[in-house]
Amino acid sequence: MKGSCNCQAVTFTVNVAPLGVSFCHCGQCRKQSGGVWSSAYVDDAKLHISGTLQWYASSARAKRGFCPTCGAFLFWKHNDENTTSFALGAIDGPTGLRLEKHIFVADKGDYYEIADGVLQKEN
Repeated sequence: MKGSCNCQAVTFTVNVAPLGVSFCHCGQCRKQSGGVWSSAYVDDAKLHISGTLQWYASSARAKRGFCPTCGAFLFWKHNDENTTSFALGAIDGPTGLRLEKHIFVADKGDYYEIADGVLQKEN
């Protein structure tokens, strides 16, 4: 699976089937993406990133990786874990994945409903 930012300055390859396919409805993801953020995660050793990536410490626990040229929000990483979540919307071509869960639904925007029958987690 290969992905990239809008300007192609940052590219990445995932060499295994990713886990945890989710839509995040937290306030930070909504602000960063303009809506919900779709992602999956892999072990850091299975994610290969090329190009210059900028990291933003969005909290004391985690950081977000984005392209410093076009601003595309590509990655989310917990400081104490050896996995990284990547934006499914940045994948070049089909993913072959299916949504497993909605997370942080307690923080979702009031302008939409979640009505797809997929598992919803409060946080």
